[in-house]
Amino acid sequence: MKLSTELTHREHGRTLLFLLCFFLLSKYHLSIGFALKPYMIFLCVFLLFHLSAFSFQKMYAFELVLLCFYAFYGFTGAFSLYPLASLRLMLGIILLVGCYLIVKFILSTCSIQAIQAAIARAGLLFNAVSLLLYIVGLKSVGFHGEEMAASYGVLLDRGYPRLIGLLEDPNLYVFYNTLFFAYFLTHMKSWSHKAGFALCLLTTILTFSRGGILAMLLMILLYMAISHSVKSWRLLLAMGVTLSVISYLAAAAMKIPIGKLLESRMEDFSSDGGSGRFELWGRAWEYFLDHPVMGIGADNFIEYNTAYYGKSLYTHNTLLQILSESGFLGFSLYAAFLLLVFKQLLSRSLAKKHLYLLLTFMAFLLQMLSLSLIINELFLLYLAIVSVILQKEKTSRLSDKEKLASHPLVTKGVPAQ
Repeated sequence: MKLSTELTHREHGRTLLFLLCFFLLSKYHLSIGFALKPYMIFLCVFLLFHLSAFSFQKMYAFELVLLCFYAFYGFTGAFSLYPLASLRLMLGIILLVGCYLIVKFILSTCSIQAIQAAIARAGLLFNAVSLLLYIVGLKSVGFHGEEMAASYGVLLDRGYPRLIGLLEDPNLYVFYNTLFFAYFLTHMKSWSHKAGFALCLLTTILTFSRGGILAMLLMILLYMAISHSVKSWRLLLAMGVTLSVISYLAAAAMKIPIGKLLESRMEDFSSDGGSGRFELWGRAWEYFLDHPVMGIGADNFIEYNTAYYGKSLYTHNTLLQILSESGFLGFSLYAAFLLLVFKQLLSRSLAKKHLYLLLTFMAFLLQMLSLSLIINELFLLYLAIVSVILQKEKTSRLSDKEKLASHPLVTKGVPAQ
């Protein structure tokens, strides 16, 4: 029986690892009217083989409020100038919510230890393969490729060789890497986790993403402030020095002036308006002022920007996009959802045992200020992990209470009568 149970745990762990890896391969999708991504195919196949065992998992308040937001967000499209754009988005939301329910079921079959082990393994694979692709891409194009040209794992953007790895955008790379970064940061007891953290740090720097680097830096500072551990400070300092030496040697070998590129990238912030984001944010605010209650309609910002300015661009700010497209009502629902998630993450069962989830959420919020992430599969995967770990911790506490209640009370060594 014990051997059978161990095999089952291993099978669930492998299933979860495959799932996480497929989520990280979203770039390699099929266009069939919508993006059919690897994890969607995996989830469909999994459901076919486990349909009889499938069950809906408990929904927490933050999940229900998020569903209410999505419903209202889609409803705003009925009054928009471009309802087809809203309809496409709503179909995408329905698809992702369906995937979310299956992901929660898969996670529920795994222990917390198995979930965390899968996060660590997927993080190592994601960063190692991405770094390898970056090196191959640099060897292929160097610094002389066409502007905004991507090769393997590198994107040439205004003279910067930016790491994209297995994804299509360097800023999104940092967002996808946030969960792994936070996990390795708070679990640096083994050499594999230390190597994982070093890889996360290096790949983040090589994205030359100003918002991403700032988010990871603040995550480290927040962790140091919360942990109050001198050992953690020394370990981070030692790893920082080691990584700096490795980066210098690698830069010298490949002739990449990382320090100068980072300095130049930060200086560009004052002249490029955050890569044009400030102008887009101003337009989003104007659209909100014109339609303050229900906004201009779900996914209509791109259509408005194309019609009036000739460019199909996102808002590059999740909160401003929600405000402009769904008005004050939609923004209030989304703000309530974020506050409920934050409240759960501060609970004793998560804040102490699973600090990486809180750090990930804080970094996500900061990156949302420069990215459009109203529907994002990685963010939904993170929410599923939070929900399932909450439920498992609650079940564990109830089980401990039942065990205590079932034993006779003992006071000062004298059995209770």
